[in-house]
Amino acid sequence: MITEDSVREVIDTARIEDIVGDFVNLRRRGNNYSGLCPFHNEKTPSFNVNPARNIYKCFGCGVGGDPVKFLMELEQLPFPDAIRWIARKYNIKLEEKEVSQEVREELQEKESLIITNDFARTFYADQLFHTEEGKSIGLSYFRSRGFRRETLAAFDLGYASADSDTLLRAARAAGHKDEQLEKLGLVRNGRDFFRDRVMFTIHNLAGKPIAFAGRILKKDAKAPKYINSPESEIYHKSDVLYGMFQARQAVRKADRIYMVEGYTDVISLHQNGVKNVVATSGTSLTDGQASLVKRFTDNVTLLYDGDKAGVKAALRGVDVLLTSDLNVRVVLLPDGHDPDSYLQAVGTTAFSEYLEAASKDFLYFKADLLLEEAGDDVARRTTAIRDIGATLALVEDPLKRAGYLQQFSGRLGIEESLLVNLVNTAIADRRAQGRKDREREERKVQRERRASGKPGLDPPRAADDGWEGLVEPGWATAESGEVEEAPPTAMPAAPEASSQLAVGHEFQEKYLLQLLVRDGHKLYDEATETSIATYFTGNVADLLNDFDKPVYRELLQTVIAYLQEVGRAPDPTWYTEHADSRWRQIAIDAVATPYTYSPNWREKYGLRLSQKMPEENHRLTAEIFLRIFRMEKIERKCRDNAGLIARYEKDGNFSKLKTHLKVQMKLDEMRRDLARELGTVVLSR
Repeated sequence: MITEDSVREVIDTARIEDIVGDFVNLRRRGNNYSGLCPFHNEKTPSFNVNPARNIYKCFGCGVGGDPVKFLMELEQLPFPDAIRWIARKYNIKLEEKEVSQEVREELQEKESLIITNDFARTFYADQLFHTEEGKSIGLSYFRSRGFRRETLAAFDLGYASADSDTLLRAARAAGHKDEQLEKLGLVRNGRDFFRDRVMFTIHNLAGKPIAFAGRILKKDAKAPKYINSPESEIYHKSDVLYGMFQARQAVRKADRIYMVEGYTDVISLHQNGVKNVVATSGTSLTDGQASLVKRFTDNVTLLYDGDKAGVKAALRGVDVLLTSDLNVRVVLLPDGHDPDSYLQAVGTTAFSEYLEAASKDFLYFKADLLLEEAGDDVARRTTAIRDIGATLALVEDPLKRAGYLQQFSGRLGIEESLLVNLVNTAIADRRAQGRKDREREERKVQRERRASGKPGLDPPRAADDGWEGLVEPGWATAESGEVEEAPPTAMPAAPEASSQLAVGHEFQEKYLLQLLVRDGHKLYDEATETSIATYFTGNVADLLNDFDKPVYRELLQTVIAYLQEVGRAPDPTWYTEHADSRWRQIAIDAVATPYTYSPNWREKYGLRLSQKMPEENHRLTAEIFLRIFRMEKIERKCRDNAGLIARYEKDGNFSKLKTHLKVQMKLDEMRRDLARELGTVVLSR
């Protein structure tokens, strides 16, 4: 294992302009460089290299990072290999350190499993090309599908003979242990697991074989058509998409990924020029698979058969893509066709044209389908609209969601304010459940820490600003032990206001993180040596559970822990070189994006913008922004609480009504105090 000192030496030595310059033709522009982005197709350069910060950023597709990340993303190298690549370039001698016996054994075990799988991959290919059984059965099948020799090699296709122990005997002779073969699912009960099947190799992103799938060719009602390797230390099915290794560069270039259901669909489309395609292997999509897609593109198109089963499949498992903030489209193929058969029937050009013409936004596709099925039946139509509203609530991007709300009210034939309420209800329910889940997980972690004798990390106390004693909807009070439900609906609002509100929350959270990355290490108060980071975290610690973006909340929690453990604020480099790629990207975006004041500050809060820019005025910026940030969160609490007041008044629950009227008075008082500090007027509700 490479020592930390060697890793640091490589990172400190690597110059972004040198590394990128090996792959991109760069031209100097002032102090920076620009060129055509290697991650997507473009004719006008939008890819920028900043030597001073040692980072790159593409303002076309949004990618950004440091020299190590550039290599990892472009060449699909794991971190150690990227470090070694740079070390060779700069003639840096790497020091390797001894790892613990436990870690060494774990690494050796995984490497051993990869080696055994690689043997099986080679063995199955040899059986396909060099045995009479393989050629007459397996190779004939692949040729009947139109697969060329180079395609078979690119996807590592093979054949498993009908004999019970062909692979087992060959593996033993090559020195592979039965235990390894069984862990990988290649052997079971002393017999080959895959028999009399054509074989498909499943790769990781580095192209290493991690699993297999076998398809039977004979008609056998008792045998499943496909069988797959079981999960192992190197194969987690929920994190893998078939064909991603072969498709990764094409996905980046096209900035779109096509998803199909079958292995042969992937291979056929790839061979015929549609290379940005992967398969879900007939399973429901998972968070891990959505995260994998997100690493390469934000745009997903699902290809399905046009029959009834295909239509139902199109509605299945898409939620996870929407909650991952992916743009999802659907293409239904003509009846009687799957992607492979339709491609063979019409040819590559017509197929590509059809994909373009028949592509439809998933939300519109779902709405049209459900409304058509409901017809004029009021009950079924109501159910369909609620279903569509719940799906709209999954759209993470507030701007995108606001656009859908404006368009869908006419499509569904209902007032936009009613649809806004429907979506807000679903969002509030999901948020409340998310808070409960996080609290449960945090309590579990604290119990585990106490059980292990490790102290828990409490966030720094927030300033006394009147929050103490407030009951937040969805939480139990220590005195009463009662649990208040999240409001069934959010307060009605004008569509424009609702849309602005949704955008405001995300903007404020993102801007807070930008200030934290860029100015967190600077002093807020020189007398007490209090940093901007300490000032921020001390005043938002009580609002962490109200953050809409989990990644922002996680980053703040980590910064709080860092402040407590290290005693000082992290500088921008700590963020841009953090092990968590999500946080690195947030930091890269922060330091690469010019400072701007939000026009909302003038329009909504009446603030004069004649002051210096934020980088020159970080203390005032921090104070003003923090007040605005807290105001946004208080506004949300006001709306949630007002929803409960309306509900309890309607239900005649005067005890709870009285409690929440007191809460509303306290919230209104806090809003007025903050408004006074901001110099704005708050209207009574």
